[in-house]
Amino acid sequence: MVTRLALAVTAYCARRLFPADRDARDAGPFLAAFEQWDWGLYLKIARDGYFPGGAGPGTDGWDNREAFLPGFPTVLRAVHAVVPHWPAAGLLVSLAAGAVAVVALARLARSYLPDTGAAGPRRTVLFFLLSPCAVFLAAGYTEALFLALALPAWLAARRGAWPQAAVLTALSATVRVSGLFLAAALLAQFLLTARRPWRQAPWLLLCALPPAAYTAYLYLHTGDWMAWKHAQERGWYRDFHPPWEAWAHTWQAAFGEAYATGYALTSQAELLAMTGGLVLLGVLLWRRQWPESVYLAATLWALGTSFWYTSVPRSTLLWWPLWIGLAALSLRRPRFTTAWLCLTVPLSAALAYAFLTGRWAG
Repeated sequence: MVTRLALAVTAYCARRLFPADRDARDAGPFLAAFEQWDWGLYLKIARDGYFPGGAGPGTDGWDNREAFLPGFPTVLRAVHAVVPHWPAAGLLVSLAAGAVAVVALARLARSYLPDTGAAGPRRTVLFFLLSPCAVFLAAGYTEALFLALALPAWLAARRGAWPQAAVLTALSATVRVSGLFLAAALLAQFLLTARRPWRQAPWLLLCALPPAAYTAYLYLHTGDWMAWKHAQERGWYRDFHPPWEAWAHTWQAAFGEAYATGYALTSQAELLAMTGGLVLLGVLLWRRQWPESVYLAATLWALGTSFWYTSVPRSTLLWWPLWIGLAALSLRRPRFTTAWLCLTVPLSAALAYAFLTGRWAG
């Protein structure tokens, strides 16, 4: 709750001190600070559906909204029935989902760090909530809702509760495509279990149902079995490129002086996040944490094979091994916590300001 209050103060100050019109006498609605970037598309889907009035790919001004999965807009529409103000409904979804995610992350940390008592879970949650991209846990975005499903799913898998894990993973796949990566990790976890309960294996097939159903839905409206992928390509340049090309394009955007300084800085953040992800993957492989490696490797492959990197920093919120690993490191090296927080707290504030003023999409 303290982090949300801090973010509210940041949003208030951003609206008052840095309005779009520096001579403005009215800063506008407070919650308007959270109506940035992807929120507009989630709102349109929740309010109007995917293909309102027969519009769709090929029509003038089409916004490629089918690139966004239906889980979050569906929940948003349901909450809007109780909370009429759309931005407030979006923030409420993320607030409730974020609370669930934090509790699940703490329990997950306890299972990974059983000898640390309460210190391990607390430190994990601290690093997570003060991560550089923590603003997206509060905004009307998908990260909090995805984690509220994915983290309990992974906790259930570690406990051998396969039906529960499969159902939650399937639900997470309605929110973000990362749910498919979680499903792959879930399969790896099942196959590596010493005593595999084969009778429960069919439950894992549930994970494929939401993507299949959404693909069929898009085909019925567009006649294109690859409508989701093509929307990603049209709107966000997410057509396939070899990893080295994606790195080179992002490097050029970051350091080639061809773009404005703000855009160059966000590209530098993309490179830094991808490098951190590769280091984390190396650590997971070295520690033989195979299922977690599958999840992260699939994530990095998806993010690292577009024209250039997009939303890699925001994706770090979904890498629970990162936050648990940082907690474990901080317990071995007490000074690490101070150094990390001295770096990330001002960075979190700066990135929150950048998002709340429409300068950065994560």
